[in-house]
Amino acid sequence: MNDLIRLCGAVIVTMALVAMPAGADDYPSRSVRIVVPFPAGGTADAIPRLVGDWLSRKWGQPVVIENKAGAAGNIGAEAVANADPDGYTLLSSPPPPLVVNQNLYPKLGFDPSAFVPISVMAVVPTALVVNPARIAANTVPDFIAMARASPGKITAATQGNGTTSHLTSEMFQMLANVKFVQVPYRGSAPALQGLVAGDVDIMFDNLGVSLALVQSKQLKLIAVGTERRLASLPDVPTIAETLPGFVSSAWFAVVAPPRTPQPIADKINADIDAALRQPEIVARLKDLSAEPVGGTSAAAGKFMHEEVERWRAVIVAAGIKLE
Repeated sequence: MNDLIRLCGAVIVTMALVAMPAGADDYPSRSVRIVVPFPAGGTADAIPRLVGDWLSRKWGQPVVIENKAGAAGNIGAEAVANADPDGYTLLSSPPPPLVVNQNLYPKLGFDPSAFVPISVMAVVPTALVVNPARIAANTVPDFIAMARASPGKITAATQGNGTTSHLTSEMFQMLANVKFVQVPYRGSAPALQGLVAGDVDIMFDNLGVSLALVQSKQLKLIAVGTERRLASLPDVPTIAETLPGFVSSAWFAVVAPPRTPQPIADKINADIDAALRQPEIVARLKDLSAEPVGGTSAAAGKFMHEEVERWRAVIVAAGIKLE
């Protein structure tokens, strides 16, 4: 009987060990999928591809970027929220589905706060860019004067309702006491195409893509949304120099599905941090007008919580509602 008990005990222990998820030591042992909940072509797509390529070489495993756009990032985020919490499906996203949409949509198919934070990879300044054939103003004060003289006449392209560009435009309108007509597009790339074509007048876009269009003189850069002027663009003023308190930047974070083991999250965090220290990645981020961030997963979680509160204040003050 004792032998039978010992045998049963050994079988139970063995089954438990087999059922345990693989730890961080052998992660990853197969390909990793990073879902980007916005279309290809913008900074939200470029940064995870850049970091993912380096991770693929370090890990010796494919890192596949999958664009799953729609509903201001909610569709891709929900897919990741329902994925297995094993570290093999991750979400790389700008603010909307992680911190904005919970304050904007009456109901989500996922809980943004349940994601396991991994890293804030980079921050990109938001900037006011305009079609030079449609907007003659060259400074923020002149632009505000122009907008006040023609209320509701200036059209503002956005990446979609509830996106950073939309909320930034709303914040500018409140602080400057002006009124735009919002024109939502399905992502940054088509919005910029509309702006260059003259279908719309202005856009509050991150500089990752639009700076190249400014340098080719297809667009005009009026000001940036950072607290201080950029070292790379010292002659470009901040919006805050005219509208104190105006701050807006796009950022790009990586999170894992709810219940992902912390050792796996910490492993991915450490490897992303290593990627962000590579000179070639720092140089490429600079080309995208992005600054590397990194840090611990706890720091990423704290940062995103603060962003939830900041954009909630804008949404409430502007009375933004999406059904």
